[in-house]
Amino acid sequence: MDTSDSRTPPPKPSRAPRHPATGGDGTPDDPFGLWLQRGLHQLYDSVANEPIPAELLRLIEADRTADKSRDGG
Repeated sequence: MDTSDSRTPPPKPSRAPRHPATGGDGTPDDPFGLWLQRGLHQLYDSVANEPIPAELLRLIEADRTADKSRDGG
């Protein structure tokens, strides 16, 4: 026969930190974080370094202008 109180929730398990510890220069200290950072840079640096298309810049500027006119600025 189980005599535990079913109204008391079980203790929550401890969780690992969401963000890996970083060194003084902001790079991850743990091997997984280092591997992940290098892999992401390898995959996405070329995309991030591409110039922003002129049409997208025009849309951003148009939205910025519209925001100022709505705010009365």
